[in-house]
Amino acid sequence: MQPPAGSQVSRVPAQRTPPEQLAPPAPAPAPERPRRPLRTVLTVVAGVLALLCAGGAVVGFVLYDRATAPDRSAPDVVVDNYLRAFLVDRNDIRAQEFACDAGDDLNAVRGLREELERREANFNVVVRVSWGPLTSVKNGDGESVTTTLTISSSADGRMRSSRREDWQFQVVDKDGWRVCGGKKIG
Repeated sequence: MQPPAGSQVSRVPAQRTPPEQLAPPAPAPAPERPRRPLRTVLTVVAGVLALLCAGGAVVGFVLYDRATAPDRSAPDVVVDNYLRAFLVDRNDIRAQEFACDAGDDLNAVRGLREELERREANFNVVVRVSWGPLTSVKNGDGESVTTTLTISSSADGRMRSSRREDWQFQVVDKDGWRVCGGKKIG
């Protein structure tokens, strides 16, 4: 719209207010918090888990190895383990872990087991072998261990017969004690 003719309008230049004065003042910036990137946290957690897994694997291996290793710590222990594996469990592979690798003289013990197996087959009985205290005596190249074997047979849960035999076993220390010979004595 135009002012009427003949009127005088005074023109005062308008002053412009800078925009920063018209807008409310900006809030003060919040203090900057230290940032921990997610990547760093995940890396630390993954590293700790990897160390725990590696440590657990090592501990597991050591415990497994100790639990499954044959106990050949003493002459009487190895004879006991050998008799249990060979005559009671009749496990040739396990028994071999307690015997000498070569040059053994265990034919008498093998013959005893064959006799037990024949008796079971021929008379339809169950034959069990047990032994008493194991006594060790040092000799020239190792030790000899003596014990008394008790051989009993039963059928239908009733004892049929029982006998006792004195046995002597030769053991040597070859990366742990091993049974290298066995024979009936007396």
